[in-house]
Amino acid sequence: MVPWLLIFFLTPIVEMYLLIEVGGYIGTLATIGLVMLTAVVGVTLLRHQGLATLTRGLGRLQRGEVPAEEMAEGILLAIAGALLLTPGFITDAVGFALLLPVSRVLIARKLLAKITIIGPQGAGAGPTIIEGEFDRRPDSTGGPEQNS
Repeated sequence: MVPWLLIFFLTPIVEMYLLIEVGGYIGTLATIGLVMLTAVVGVTLLRHQGLATLTRGLGRLQRGEVPAEEMAEGILLAIAGALLLTPGFITDAVGFALLLPVSRVLIARKLLAKITIIGPQGAGAGPTIIEGEFDRRPDSTGGPEQNS
């Protein structure tokens, strides 16, 4: 497995190389336009997917369920947004892959399989009521009465 730090440093180098190569084939302005276009399209799709995920999550909350999958998808959508706003073709490809519901759901489920989710106990059941009986007995010291 490649360490995350290596990926962190190699990604910008590979992105710059690809941007220079593509710029050599289609021109500088066309390359800049293409990068800006992918950012605009990506953010538009991100907004649509984010609202759909939020709506599903709120529906689960209203049913008293924990929206764990929707929360994981929301994190993946945030990562997709950051990748789409980062100039480059590799980051755009990964960002668009995270925007696709099929791949995002699969990744979210794999992430959730590795953690334990503990929901609220008795969600929506209201306050805990403990029934019982009591007597009032006079205090043997002559003071005010005590509850037992």
